[in-house]
Amino acid sequence: CPGFLVNRVLFPYFAGFVQLVKEGADFQQIDAAMEKWGWPMGPAYLCDVVGIDTCVHAANVLAGDFPDRMRPAYKTALEIMYENKRLGQKNSLGFYNYEKDKKGKPVKVAKDEVYALLAPEVAARKDFSEEEIVARMMVPMCTEMARCLDEKIVESAVEADMALLYGLGFPAFRGGVCRWMDTIGLKTFVDMADKYTALGKLYEPTASQRAMASANQNYFA
Repeated sequence: CPGFLVNRVLFPYFAGFVQLVKEGADFQQIDAAMEKWGWPMGPAYLCDVVGIDTCVHAANVLAGDFPDRMRPAYKTALEIMYENKRLGQKNSLGFYNYEKDKKGKPVKVAKDEVYALLAPEVAARKDFSEEEIVARMMVPMCTEMARCLDEKIVESAVEADMALLYGLGFPAFRGGVCRWMDTIGLKTFVDMADKYTALGKLYEPTASQRAMASANQNYFA
């Protein structure tokens, strides 16, 4: 499928990120919340590592193939960084600036100039709870993985989770998105997602997820 499996479910996660930034969330707060949740790096830092230009290209490819849920109706933070030639670690300018410490190792530093670039396109700064940040980042990834399972893009929950553990650095102690949904319960997940369905189709649980929640079923036996 477009994006294969890993990128197809990663970019809905990035979609959650840029929507939060659009609404006034601080990208540093989002990074901190997701790293606390278990990711090795937050989404802004991850985009810098991957390369902003690469992220914009991949996002456009997926938006072309899944326009109902992956085409934003606004200029995203990624596009703003790209237009201002902030490509991430590859040119030392992204969401963060990359400077060298005394040992010559690159370290990320947040600069006011990034907030100034974002300001014309985003809402006034607003604090979000860690719980809401996690929900709004993870729900799109989970619903897209559910679609991939329904479409047989990936054969099983085991393979789906292994792809994220080895391909994305998904928090190993959480087991993957399917294991995480099982851990909190499909009913809890569906209820959580339903709080945000006004944000778009990426937040809508699939019919299979709703059926599993109603029947008290799990992805893993």
